[in-house]
Amino acid sequence: MADVRRTPARRPRTYDPARTWAALLAQVGHVRDAVRELTPEQWAADSGLPGWDVRTLVVHIVRQVTAVRVLLAEEPMPPGTPVTSLDTWARSTAGIADRLDEDTRETAAATGDPVAVLDAEAELLAAQERDAVRADLVVPHVFTAMRSLDFTVTRLVELVVHSDDLARATGVDVVMDRQAVAAVVRLLADALAAAAPGNSVEVRVPPYAAVQCVEGPRHTRGTPPNVVETDPLTWIRLATGRVSWSEAVAAAKVAASGERADLGPYLPVMG
Repeated sequence: MADVRRTPARRPRTYDPARTWAALLAQVGHVRDAVRELTPEQWAADSGLPGWDVRTLVVHIVRQVTAVRVLLAEEPMPPGTPVTSLDTWARSTAGIADRLDEDTRETAAATGDPVAVLDAEAELLAAQERDAVRADLVVPHVFTAMRSLDFTVTRLVELVVHSDDLARATGVDVVMDRQAVAAVVRLLADALAAAAPGNSVEVRVPPYAAVQCVEGPRHTRGTPPNVVETDPLTWIRLATGRVSWSEAVAAAKVAASGERADLGPYLPVMG
């Protein structure tokens, strides 16, 4: 008989503050290197995001760097302040998409040279005290509040996802920091497990993450009956809606076995 015991609660994943900070600075540096080479035609190209050209996309990336610098310098919120988890953040971003779009367009209209602004913000960020990135320090956020470490991880998500957008829109090879990609893969995999709790499907994104999700019979030993496996970049694109499940399967970017190994109904996990 299939084991259908209640799914145990997942332990929240932990992230190392020093590695997270180093990954953030590294990915910002990779974006700086990439945008310096853009031609006027590339700046004006479609970013792949609705209504945004590449210039607007880069301004949005700059906004993420600024947000880290500004929020980490804020006065910490009182102990006991309710915080938004990483899972909740990932699944809630779609709800403020219109607001983010409007703010980004306004910032883009007021920005002179995006490369110069990015350079300046990156230098300010690098000079910031990394001790502000802590699991016990709570900072204000659009979703009530977040731990400063968790908020920094969310900016890694923004940087990695939009670095990929930039590369696809321009053809420029944007280097991806390994630690940054690892953090993003894990966060998005955890968000899927939170959105579709269960143990009937194992999702593997080697070498960074493996999570179980989707209600149904629970395996107790050996290989699960339903397995999905893909590479890190494909997973990031699936989880953020850059590519659909059917497109990834048709392109052989995903290996899926088992009658429940269809993640289409649960994707994307982040809007």
